[in-house]
Amino acid sequence: MSEFRQRYNQKFKEETVKYIQQHSKSIPDIANELNIPAKTLSSWVSKYRQFPDEPFVGSGNLRSHDQIVKDLEQRNQDLEEELAILKKALHIFSKDPK
Repeated sequence: MSEFRQRYNQKFKEETVKYIQQHSKSIPDIANELNIPAKTLSSWVSKYRQFPDEPFVGSGNLRSHDQIVKDLEQRNQDLEEELAILKKALHIFSKDPK
């Protein structure tokens, strides 16, 4: 008993990748929704996505949570350094000149 192998045209693949990029659903969720294997969708994404420089995680998120946390930690450190500089400047300028 042979299985019927579904073939999809390039336009369908491109539209599907566009749909994946526009939604925050994971690839497995979209695969179930469209009744297409998740591995197939992943290969389409790597081949047809519109913004190749855009970070992409296989779960469907555009950026990994680890990268977001790392960026926020760096921003926090920068702000703490800036606050320390402002405190020093406030201390210097608030002294009474004698």
